[in-house]
Amino acid sequence: MTILARDVAALGSGARAPRREVQADTRYSTLLGEKAWARLPEAVRRRFSKPGHPGNVTIYRGQVISTELSRIGSLLAQAARLVGGPLPLTPGGGGTVTVTVIEDPAFKGQVWSRSYARAGHFPQVIHSAKRFLGPTGLEEYLGWGLVMRLGLSVEEGTLVFRSLAYGLELRGRFFRLPSWITPGTCEVRHEDQGGGRFRFELTLVHPLVGCLVRQVAVFEDPR
Repeated sequence: MTILARDVAALGSGARAPRREVQADTRYSTLLGEKAWARLPEAVRRRFSKPGHPGNVTIYRGQVISTELSRIGSLLAQAARLVGGPLPLTPGGGGTVTVTVIEDPAFKGQVWSRSYARAGHFPQVIHSAKRFLGPTGLEEYLGWGLVMRLGLSVEEGTLVFRSLAYGLELRGRFFRLPSWITPGTCEVRHEDQGGGRFRFELTLVHPLVGCLVRQVAVFEDPR
């Protein structure tokens, strides 16, 4: 009781209770390395080092500038609906998009949900999980056992996620898909535009038939 009274008195006299130190998320910076991480704008480093406590939720709101689908890309996007629809379905631009990032230890990483507004239709919602696993240290789990192993780099101040391999995960084992059956190289670029805004660009390029999908959107940091 004496200790409790002394603590209460100290607080009443203006002393502050000790605060828990907030630990930054170092998973992305570790994958990139110190030199590459330092080449990113401060705003990008801040977005990708938010504390990763279980259940943490971050919401980004933005606008789709353009979505381009080749004929084969459109067919691929429709076919991919059988495994959860991980590709945009509607060409054009102007629609709003919301991205929700949730820290989920069960996925060993973060669950990303993208909701695309579509006039006259329910929004298209795409779920995936970024898992800090595998030989590259980073994987995109698309559901239905589909896994895309990613490489992370910094190119002219832009953070780039690039597919390195596709595979199926069965009973905890990874079975790499041969290149001829994959859709090509998937690349996501995160480019800071200042003022709390950033540009997102997704491309899917097949080595034989060229660009299948290209989407550009602009987002704002949550306030």
